Amino acid sequence: MGQLQGKVAVITGGTSGIGEATAELFVAQGAQVVLTGRSEEKGQLLASRLGQSAIYVAADVTKEEDIKLAIDQAIERFGRLDVLFNNAGGPTAGNLDDITREEINYGVDLLLTSTILGIRYAIEPMKIAGGGSIINNSSIAGLRYRQGNGLYSALKAAVTHYTRLAGVELGPHGIRVNAISPGAIATPIFWGGSGRANTLSDEDNARKMEKLKGNLAKATPIPRSGIAEDIANAALFLASDAGSYINSHDLVVDGGRTAMFNE
Repeated sequence: MGQLQGKVAVITGGTSGIGEATAELFVAQGAQVVLTGRSEEKGQLLASRLGQSAIYVAADVTKEEDIKLAIDQAIERFGRLDVLFNNAGGPTAGNLDDITREEINYGVDLLLTSTILGIRYAIEPMKIAGGGSIINNSSIAGLRYRQGNGLYSALKAAVTHYTRLAGVELGPHGIRVNAISPGAIATPIFWGGSGRANTLSDEDNARKMEKLKGNLAKATPIPRSGIAEDIANAALFLASDAGSYINSHDLVVDGGRTAMFNE
């Protein structure tokens, strides 16, 4: 019996990086998973590899109807919703002195509004299921200076704070809401390798990943880079019964990086 046996999970941004690693782990631990993302080719391939316990739903989390669709598909296909991992995200553009309204609006929709709406649409099916676990992917950029640009950092701080508030309100319904704040995690997002526009070969992507891991290993007290599986394991803990008394919490997974940067 896996730690998520009988549970149904929705993972946004589930076609690469942290989302892909989490989908693989959740299925291995007995969950049925709806994974979403904008890359249909990657999504279909991953769902096919994971077998009957996973389906892919093409979704862009900057669109409210796509967020609702992912939740609806979990209910239609698997009959319930127990876990939501609001994982989808990406970098934001814009410097303090020249940021545009368009850049602000896109960043808000991608990082904060998607989280708020994901929680909104998960509440009712989780109440029906008797409770559940909502996990929001935040960042140490929301905790420390110079871990991301101003807009990204401010929005991740908002995600973490909204997580705490939602956990307080939803806890009485058996719905736990927690955040994960990753540190220097090696994923293809650093060079755009997770998006549809990536035209690099598998070999070039692999070379970039190894170089990135080497660079990030120098940025934490633990002499290795964080990897997607580190965050997937944290998500598994928060999603499972092992984390049943953890609520309104921000789980920092950064190898000690924030202890090095206390600004």
